[in-house]
Amino acid sequence: MRANYKMQRLYVTDSLAAGKRAETGPEAVNYLSNVLRMKDGDEILVFNGRDGEWRAALRFESRKKLFLEPLEQVRQQPAAPDLVYCFAPLKQGRLDYLVQKAVEMGAGVLQPVITQHTQVSRIGIERIEANAIEAAEQCGVLAIPQTREPAKLEKLLEGWDNQRRLIFCDEGHDTHNPLPLLQSLPRGPLGVLIGPEGGFSDQERETLRKLPFVTAIPLGPRILRADTAAVAALALIQATIGDW
Repeated sequence: MRANYKMQRLYVTDSLAAGKRAETGPEAVNYLSNVLRMKDGDEILVFNGRDGEWRAALRFESRKKLFLEPLEQVRQQPAAPDLVYCFAPLKQGRLDYLVQKAVEMGAGVLQPVITQHTQVSRIGIERIEANAIEAAEQCGVLAIPQTREPAKLEKLLEGWDNQRRLIFCDEGHDTHNPLPLLQSLPRGPLGVLIGPEGGFSDQERETLRKLPFVTAIPLGPRILRADTAAVAALALIQATIGDW
């Protein structure tokens, strides 16, 4: 069942079940009460990434204390998308955009990767998680992606599951059309690797190309910014061998 885009959606951490109230935090109280001007008894959709989506009534106990009363489950919890999204972190605003789009387009795991040309040394995992939740709230997503700790590229490749095809976007590819390469791959577990603003180093590209579980694809004749490349790659892969 597709999401109901007419009702306000809210992520909660509590378990959801009929007759079991879930308490919200102060940010949600402020947003629902002061920004949206919702009142006691108004209904929204709530989800926690585990128990599906529920229609719930607002129950204000005070101006600063709000409970959600689940009334009816409207969507069952789906399985998490089986797509590992590996990306070199970008500067803050562009990283926010990259994470949000990855969630919207079906990433099941968010894996920051440190490459030779990665320019961002400090990575806010909590900020990545917050952006993932915001994207899920806005776009009807029920399965919140897992956010993993940053890993150096060599360590990521050493521990990679050989049964999971890893597709990396290679700006040095000698062709422009990615479709024949993608169409030749069997459907199965996937990973996608997006490089940093400066691209992969020659050494990294050589290492990746030698691995049997890696497939290099181009992204057309134009040079794309890293956040643009992320969206383009996910669209191509999901439409060709993904879950679209």
